[in-house]
Amino acid sequence: MRGQVTGVRQGGGGGRRRWRERRARHRAVGRTPGAPTAGRRATATCQLTLLLMPDVAIVGAGPVGSALALALAGAGIDVVALDARARGATLRGDRSLALSHGARLIFERLSVWAPLAATPGAVTPIVRVDVSQAGGFGTAMLDAGDVGLPALGYVVSYLALQAALDAALERAGVDVRYGVSVERVDADPGRALVRQAGDATAIEARLAVVADGTGAGLAGIERARHDYGQVAVIGKVATARPHGGLAYERFTPDGPIALLPEGEHYGFVWTLEPRRAQEVLALPDDAFVACFASHFGRRRSDFLRAWGRKSFPLVMEFARPPVAARIVAIGNASQTLHPVAGQGFNVGLRDAWELKRVIAGTPREAIGARAMLDDYVARRRSDRWAGVAFTHGLVHLFGTDLPFVRWPRGIGLAMLDAVPPIKRTFTRAMLFGA
Repeated sequence: MRGQVTGVRQGGGGGRRRWRERRARHRAVGRTPGAPTAGRRATATCQLTLLLMPDVAIVGAGPVGSALALALAGAGIDVVALDARARGATLRGDRSLALSHGARLIFERLSVWAPLAATPGAVTPIVRVDVSQAGGFGTAMLDAGDVGLPALGYVVSYLALQAALDAALERAGVDVRYGVSVERVDADPGRALVRQAGDATAIEARLAVVADGTGAGLAGIERARHDYGQVAVIGKVATARPHGGLAYERFTPDGPIALLPEGEHYGFVWTLEPRRAQEVLALPDDAFVACFASHFGRRRSDFLRAWGRKSFPLVMEFARPPVAARIVAIGNASQTLHPVAGQGFNVGLRDAWELKRVIAGTPREAIGARAMLDDYVARRRSDRWAGVAFTHGLVHLFGTDLPFVRWPRGIGLAMLDAVPPIKRTFTRAMLFGA
């Protein structure tokens, strides 16, 4: 599991202030009248441990973990974030994230959106989405104007978003410890124990939140896994005409193809069987573009060149349940979804925001207790399962070319496009969750 303590700390005045407050509480513990006894010392040691222990330890300071850390710090929660990367570095190259309008609202509340949007080339609005199926009738056009918004969503540079979050964490004085690799997260009745690779000393907290990696090595949390037997071929493609903020979700017998506007070009996600994916990846650039255009069909055909091609296997994983004693999994550690419809990151960000609301409404001594965990699970149940069911269902519904399935699909798309109340309800669910 990727995580995070060799221990470079990032923190400003907020972190130092909280430390001074803990020291003051520490001194207060020692002012027990009378001569010290073994029992009194044991009690004082126990009290001291609880006082010095942070409320929340977050494993993973990627976008979801960083958002949670900022939200908790803003609510006055004592939080420490652990991350495997070095300060100012990233463990992966740049990639694109599809953010819904609801995600933008969260980042606005965290004072991250404005500096992110001001970064040249970091944010591209999605104004419309063209949804269609190859070889069948029925299309739908989702438009931001239909729901009174400037954009349905945004394609955002991962590196630019991470840089904006890192800067916000530093401004807020959040205690971030870089270069920390976490091996396992355990718990006992009163605390979570975050165990570092190669270090016998565990980081203790009232609650451990794992926001990165695969979610492996979490005591009491198991993950279900479904292999789609498909591969996503991703890359960039230039077109003769400007995209104008128009995205495409095209369903084909091989699987969905998504085109997302990025800067002056498109990013694509092309779903294929593994053997076919290797064949198209091996094609020369011109032949690849011709193959892509042929497969995409009539909805758009002005593709000029492609670059940055690579692939990854498609699986769905989800934690059952996403909580255990003193531990919560959020983001990719809680669920990894098929990229169709671009819901994965947005569901994870809503995990973080709802968890912040639950923690902020819980007395400090009850943070991480079973009642708090049950409250979080109940609040996230419908949206989380809706995200899993929606993406998984789309893959299977549009993954077959049988006529008795193709016709009802076409009718469904036509109704979605023709009935405004249905379209608005569907669009708002995509933007804000269930």
